[in-house]
Amino acid sequence: MLWDFSLGRTFSLLARTWPFIVLRMAVYAAIAVAFVAVTGTGAGLGWGIGAFGDAGFRTSSTFWGGAAGFGLVAIGLYFLREWVLYMVKAGHIAVLVEAMDDRPLPEGRSQIEHGRAVVAERFVEANVLFVIDQLVKAVIRAVTGLLGVISSVLPIPGIQGLARFVRMVLSVAIGLMDEVILAYNIRIRSANPYESAQDGLVLYAQNAKTILKNAVWLAIFVYGLSLIMFLVFLAPAGAIVYFFPGDLSAIAILVAIVFAICFKAAVLEPFAIAALMQVYFAAIEGQAPREDWRQRLGETSRKFRALGEKARGFVGAPGDLGPDAVRR
Repeated sequence: MLWDFSLGRTFSLLARTWPFIVLRMAVYAAIAVAFVAVTGTGAGLGWGIGAFGDAGFRTSSTFWGGAAGFGLVAIGLYFLREWVLYMVKAGHIAVLVEAMDDRPLPEGRSQIEHGRAVVAERFVEANVLFVIDQLVKAVIRAVTGLLGVISSVLPIPGIQGLARFVRMVLSVAIGLMDEVILAYNIRIRSANPYESAQDGLVLYAQNAKTILKNAVWLAIFVYGLSLIMFLVFLAPAGAIVYFFPGDLSAIAILVAIVFAICFKAAVLEPFAIAALMQVYFAAIEGQAPREDWRQRLGETSRKFRALGEKARGFVGAPGDLGPDAVRR
């Protein structure tokens, strides 16, 4: 087999957690609609302002009005990312973990409340989860660089172009791993989420070749389908932008990209995470975090050391890690 996860098992996990799939689709559909609505409003305002100048000025002001609306929604989404991580992604991972362990799950809205309660028990505040997530992402990048996994995942000498492609795909695959580490953190239910995040990273480093091989296949699958969806969305995006004032063909491409990204986040990413969770938990089964790897990561990554410092200082319910924890 080219990969180590079961497609049937993955689809079964997603089917059991369907309320979160519906929630993700609703959230990301709302984001896509917000991009379209605010971009169109900005273009309309720009078109109105352009009436005070010549045709070239109107075209320019219409475009920049639409771009300003697009940027405004992007900024708003940037500030909402903690909420999306805490309420949507982490909650879904929490119930995926329980589904993987064959525990009974509530249905409908109750499942969403259950997932949120599990996350709140582990992290209390969105800020805590968000900061741990940022630290974990930084350590994962350090692990990947430390291992030199490009040659181990694809040991074909003399193919520089292919190596560059694999490096690009690996950067995408690494983006899946932080949510798998979050799944480990939730699954073991330790009293110290910072310590369990460290342990999860050490276990990842011990099994990086196997895990990343599967992550690469999943990244190719996710982004290949995302590209197809972008092409599918080009026609409806062009039809929507047709009703905007002025010539905004470039905005149509941005709208199609937004639609494709939202589809990826709502449908494709949960599939990839459920599959990679199977690989990770199977790979670490029966293993303990090795101290030599813990030491290597501590020497390589300041963010790994930051997690350790917070773990040692943890005495009660998780609190705010503070801004210094994520400062590079």
